[in-house]
Amino acid sequence: MKKKTSRDRRINQSIFSFRNIVLYFLMIAFVVTCSFYLFIKTNNLSMNRENTTRGAILTFINVFILCTFISIEDAIWRKRNIKKQLVNLLDGVQKIANGNFSVRIQKKHSMLSTCNEFDVLIEDFNRMAEELSGIETLRTDFIANVSHELKTPLATIQNYATVMQTPNLSEERRIEYSSVVMKETKKLSELITNILKLNKLENQQIYPNTKEYDLGEQLCECLLNFETEWESKKINIENKITDNIKITADYDLLNLVWNNLFSNALKFTDVGGKVEVKLYVNADSAIVSVSDTGCGMTKETMNHIFEKFYQGDTSHKTKGNGLGLALAKRVVEICKGNITVDSELQKGTTFTVTLPHTNCF
Repeated sequence: MKKKTSRDRRINQSIFSFRNIVLYFLMIAFVVTCSFYLFIKTNNLSMNRENTTRGAILTFINVFILCTFISIEDAIWRKRNIKKQLVNLLDGVQKIANGNFSVRIQKKHSMLSTCNEFDVLIEDFNRMAEELSGIETLRTDFIANVSHELKTPLATIQNYATVMQTPNLSEERRIEYSSVVMKETKKLSELITNILKLNKLENQQIYPNTKEYDLGEQLCECLLNFETEWESKKINIENKITDNIKITADYDLLNLVWNNLFSNALKFTDVGGKVEVKLYVNADSAIVSVSDTGCGMTKETMNHIFEKFYQGDTSHKTKGNGLGLALAKRVVEICKGNITVDSELQKGTTFTVTLPHTNCF
């Protein structure tokens, strides 16, 4: 027996239901019965040739009239129940094709107990239009954000490059301005690299190169890359990494996650603060948490923190482009894991990454 899908369970009054077929059959049977009864009744009155012919013609006329009536009734039913809704759907599809994602189609039956195939189709169409509308909004916002992120460093580079062309500019100033240009160029390069990586990840154009390795060793190596940053800010690093926890994953992709989480923790932690890195396992997962004693974030910021270009703390906006956490989330999802955030304003933030303990892919 074919298993019912969720779509089938939503249909309560099918257009092609057994009930409708039986009703149509009974209507035809009634017409045929009446016609034969009329024919037999007419012929019983008199068995001569003339009356028999007359009865047959009369029966044919009655059958023709009744069949015409049924055909008209069937045409009206089809136009009301099928053609009208098909026209509405075709009109909606045409509007979607022309870029109008605000179109919505009204269902004929609003009651859940009277849904047919067209109601389910219209419901799914409206859901599709809503999703496309959201995607279009994200695309527009993405283009606007990329344009803004590109314009700011480009304007800085242009201004400093113009000043550097001043004939009497001292060597000291020239070196200072060139370092600013190099800094902004690096920022542009990182932005474009992250956009390309995120695009490939979202379109599944990056195929994981998996291998088994020690996750604790990877975390320690990544953390040591930020030694200069934590020493310059006198940040206390607490390392609570359990030894010999191995996973099978793409080493380079997960490096993006750890580098981003460590960078954010150090960036948002004040001088003399604390950053804690934990690694432990439960029954079937390896769990990594990165905590800091930084500025924290509001609930609204937590709800949007993994969105592209979102930056909740505008005071640190010049230190990033808002793509790092979006990249990290996508990588973790590719690893069939999960990343969450817990934060309290002015008290700190904790990012927790859960990965399959045995095999990431």
